[in-house]
Amino acid sequence: MIVAAIDLGTNTFSLAICDVVNGKLNLIHQEKEGVQLGMGGINQGYIAPDAFKRAMDCLGRFKLSCEKLAVQEIRAIGTSAIRDAKNATELIQKVKEQYQFDITIIDGIQEANYIYQGIAYAHVFSMPSLIIDIGGGSTELIFADEKGIIALNSFNMGISRIYQLFNLSDPLSIDDIQKIERYLDANTGDFFKTIKTDVLIGAAGSFDTFYEMIHKSKYPVTFESVEVPMEMFKQIIEEVINSSFEERNAHPHIIEIRKRLAPIAAVKTRWILEKIKATKIIFSPCSLKEGVLLSK
Repeated sequence: MIVAAIDLGTNTFSLAICDVVNGKLNLIHQEKEGVQLGMGGINQGYIAPDAFKRAMDCLGRFKLSCEKLAVQEIRAIGTSAIRDAKNATELIQKVKEQYQFDITIIDGIQEANYIYQGIAYAHVFSMPSLIIDIGGGSTELIFADEKGIIALNSFNMGISRIYQLFNLSDPLSIDDIQKIERYLDANTGDFFKTIKTDVLIGAAGSFDTFYEMIHKSKYPVTFESVEVPMEMFKQIIEEVINSSFEERNAHPHIIEIRKRLAPIAAVKTRWILEKIKATKIIFSPCSLKEGVLLSK
């Protein structure tokens, strides 16, 4: 069965089309666009008019891709920006009227479960590991081992929220970084008290960009996770944190949708590395979309 999963994220809308056969995903097509749905309104709980238009335009293009590839079912998932928006119903209704598919809004816990399912599809948990999915509106943390999920939570501390909440300088100042870290500490509370691992798994998104900066090439088209040398990874994180917008804008391996928010993602990544005293970093190309595709 040819199925499309659409992740309507706060920063990025992503489409994956797969032939799903007996629990196996055969990738046919994938694409993503930097819609920035949460920009201009996420902390006030609404979708701004220009973001609304970008969303509709993008979903129209995604629908055309689905039609060209004879998709039999579209599973569109609304996450943080949509679940918190007072005018989400308006967007959902307009998409249904114009493009004839439904958007399902999920809560943060369901989002975290889908992320785990996506990663577990192609990653063998040989040791307990902490998964992080750095979203624009929320950040999911999932602690898992070979038996399954041990603990998980979804925190409303996405990078778009942080960007719009604080008046950050460019490049980030020491005060900016400390402000972000205090915000992350306050939002996660006691979560880390039960987390016993030094292995971090980064789910797609910003980690695709970090990979491409390290290897100076595109992330391979695969569902397989890959380990990255920790020291090399930390060097890239520091480079991004200390970079100016002009430097990121000129960088050939930082895609357009990450140029503005990449330093915040890097601060968050360094913060999580220090929280668990990570000695091993694994990148996974899989996340929510793959979990959604496998869910039925």
